[in-house]
Parts: sequence; structure tokens; C-alpha cells
Amino acid sequence: MSLDHSPTGSLIEYNDDIEEAMSPNQSVAAVAVKDGDASVYKIIHGFLKQKNNSIIRVAASVAKKAASNKISRKTSDVFDTLIQQQQSKLENKTGPLLSGISYCIASCSMILLNKVVLSSYNFNAGVSLMLYQNLISVVILLSLEFFSVISTEQLTWKLIKVWIPVNLIFVGMLVTGMYSLKYINVAMVTILKNMTNILTALGEIYVFRKGQNKQVWAALFMMIISAVCGGMTDLSFHLIGYIWQILNCFLTAAYSLTLRRLMDTAKQSTKSGSLNEVSMVLLNNALSIPFAIILIVVFNEWEYVYQTEVIREPMFWLFATASGLLGLAISFSSVWFLQETGPTTYSLVGSLNKIPISVAGVILFNVPLSVENLFSIVFGLFAGIFFAKAKMSKS
Repeated sequence: MSLDHSPTGSLIEYNDDIEEAMSPNQSVAAVAVKDGDASVYKIIHGFLKQKNNSIIRVAASVAKKAASNKISRKTSDVFDTLIQQQQSKLENKTGPLLSGISYCIASCSMILLNKVVLSSYNFNAGVSLMLYQNLISVVILLSLEFFSVISTEQLTWKLIKVWIPVNLIFVGMLVTGMYSLKYINVAMVTILKNMTNILTALGEIYVFRKGQNKQVWAALFMMIISAVCGGMTDLSFHLIGYIWQILNCFLTAAYSLTLRRLMDTAKQSTKSGSLNEVSMVLLNNALSIPFAIILIVVFNEWEYVYQTEVIREPMFWLFATASGLLGLAISFSSVWFLQETGPTTYSLVGSLNKIPISVAGVILFNVPLSVENLFSIVFGLFAGIFFAKAKMSKS
């Protein structure tokens, strides 16, 4: 039987319990009662009536009796209970840590890999990359469902009609995010993404009549200052990239607000009356495929992809496939992390996660920085953390 991470941890804990129970203030009978074995208690009690017995003789007789199936089962139950308690303690400690690390690694790697594919390889077909990533996610999810690893809601026309507005915004959000990464360095993308929080906060006021406290508005004001200063001091400023990123902020905020508003309607459109996170991931990725194909034809991307030399490089496909896998990993790790902790911790870690992304982006892609631009980036990162804490204090 496995004793989890420590092969002797449960046994040591068990022996410590016995030593505590054998203190002068307690009788041997208490040990037997504690272990739940009345038969052992009777044996020990009988031997204690004899003044000339030794502890060795007592132990030998108990061991001999323990060879019977009845006592062995009881003794095994004691050990099983202790082992389960130990495993539960370890899982409670490691669950949030492992899920948080998984989410951070997947999130950071996804942004950096997309930057590699779109910028380093000079790939000018963001919609095609999105289509490839979504196909990977759909194939994996359907395979997991086929082998009964996960369960998803059945796609019905009623559910699809409700979900199409959300999916259209989702596709726009992915496409604009792809193109902004092509032109803007990773550090500035993470700072400009803070603008999404401002738009979402304003949307909550008008859509859900939900006000914000003074700390939240102060954090949002700090984000505006950071974004404006960052753009003014960005040595690699690219107007087209900034336009794509501003559009991405609007669409990301719209996606969050629309999803929240249509969630109950979507649940009512399912046969089970519920819609789990895995079903939403499958729904978004599956419905985005026909829209992506239409965009590829409209923008004539298929001709570019067919003619470009970069698709004949194995390393390009390695990075593209890895980014698709990481996209799915983010979906699952974020759900796991939310279950292990909660929305508050998830929000704070999401803000802190921008720091390693920004640092890695500057180092890996040799981004030219001025002191002023670096200060605006750092200021924006801390504004994001302050925003998360402000939201936490309000909830």
C-alpha cells in the first residue's frame, strides 16, 4: 500500500500517537479503545492481571492473535484511515500550488509562443493560426469525451443560436489578439490589456448596474496613465499594432459581459439544464471553425498560407502545435485553479502573472527599452495588482 510522498510519514505519525497514548496518565486499555480493537484490549487486559509478565510476552501474544483475519482487518482499517488522512492533508496543501503553477506556465507560454509564430517567423495569417489552434482543441476534447474522460453537453440548434453572439465576439477577440502580438512587444501588450478592466468596469455599470468603489477607480486611473505613458515612450511603437490591441480590449470586455449575461439563457437551452466549463470550451472552439474559414476566404489567407515558405519549416509547426495545446491547457488549468482556490486568488494571480510575461518578453525578443518606457511598464504591472486587490476588498 502506498504511503504517498513519504514512505514512512504515516507510520511515524501512527507511532507518535501510540507514544502519546502510552503516557503515565492513560491506561493500556485506552490504546486499545483508541485503535478500535476490543479483542486486543481483552488480551492486554488479561496479561496485565499477571504481575510476573513482561512487555515482551504481552507483545508476543498480541502479535500471535493479530495473525487472525479478524484482528488483521481491524489493524488494516486503522492504517488505512491514517493513510487517507495523511493523503488528504498533502492534497490540500499541494492542490492550489500545483494548479496555480500550471495556470501560470500555460498562460505565459501561450503568449510567448504566439509571439514567436507571428513575429519571429513573420507569419501574416493570424486567422489561419487561430483555426489550427481551435482544431487541435476540438480534436483533443472529442477524443477525451470518446474515451469517457470528460463529459460535455450535446450541441443542439437551440443552444447554438444562443451561443453564436458570444462566439462571434470570441473569434474577434482571438484574431485581434493575434495581430496585436505581431506588431507590439509582449510587455506593452500586457500593459495595454489593462484597458480591458476599465471597459469591463464601465460595462458593469451600464449592463448590470454594478458600481465600483473608490479603490477600483483609482486603480483604473493608474492603468490609464500607464497605458498612455507606455505608448508615448514605446521605442518600437507601431500604430497598426496599437489599433489591433485597442480593438482586442473592447472585444475582450464585450466577451466577458456578454458571456455573463447569456449564461443563464444558455443553461436553459441545454438538455441537462447546466453548462460546465469543458462544454463552453468545446462550444467556443467548435463554432469558431466555420467563422474562421469564412474569414480566411474573405482575407484571402488561404493563398498566402499555401505560398509562404514558413509552413515548410518543421520548427514552425512545432511552435504552432504547442501553442494550440497550450490554449487548451489554459482552459483546463484555469478551471482547476478556480476550483482549488477561488475567483479572488485567481484574479490576483492573473495580475501577478503579467510580471514574468513582461520580463520574459523583453529578454527573449530583445525589445529596445528606455528608462521612461520601463517605468511605465512597471507602473502598469503594479496598477494591475492594485486593481485585483481593490476588487478583492469589495467582494
